Amino acid sequence: MATAAKTAAIAEIAEQFRNSGAAVLTEYRGLSVKQLSELRNSMRAHATYAVVKNTLTQRAAEEAGVTAFDGQLTGPSAIAFVTGDPVETAKTLRDFAKANPRLVIKSGVLDGKPLSADDIRKLADLESREVLLAKLAGAMQASLSQAVYLFAAPLSQAARTVDALRAKVETEGPAAPTAPQDSAPQDAAPPEAAAVDDTPQDSVPQDATPQDSAQDSNDDA
Repeated sequence: MATAAKTAAIAEIAEQFRNSGAAVLTEYRGLSVKQLSELRNSMRAHATYAVVKNTLTQRAAEEAGVTAFDGQLTGPSAIAFVTGDPVETAKTLRDFAKANPRLVIKSGVLDGKPLSADDIRKLADLESREVLLAKLAGAMQASLSQAVYLFAAPLSQAARTVDALRAKVETEGPAAPTAPQDSAPQDAAPPEAAAVDDTPQDSVPQDATPQDSAQDSNDDA
């Protein structure tokens, strides 16, 4: 391969590394072209599966700052450049490798962090993004339904109470007004004071004069 072509290939692979959220290195020794095509098509929604040259890929990885594949680029290599859900991609590779044991999952990188083959298998065991979103949506819907019920229940009870009161009024009629109790005048004497008269019945009136008293004495004489 000419130098210019190699430089272009390295730049293209490095750009794929930069534009991918994850990448998985595999060895496809013994797989047929048809099998590789099936694998490529099965992960098309989430990743691009490309056969690569080891030397050029090593240089491209260095340019992109990817160290996960150091020492791993040996034998016939192909990389899944993940632009979608890495969990779905890991599941696809795991399932294909079970059906076709000649496919070897070697290593990977996710958000700049190296992944071992065991890490990729654990990633494949996780629930996919779609499943997690569906569960989250279901939980939110259940919470909203419960909240609506809690808010609506008191309103319904209040409405039933108002209807019951209205029916009672229509049946029995309005209640008669209660007559107010007569209150005693503010200047009335307390009952105890009004009932007691300390003045003797035969006492001399307060307006009697001394002359009148003297005249009465002379008459007696």
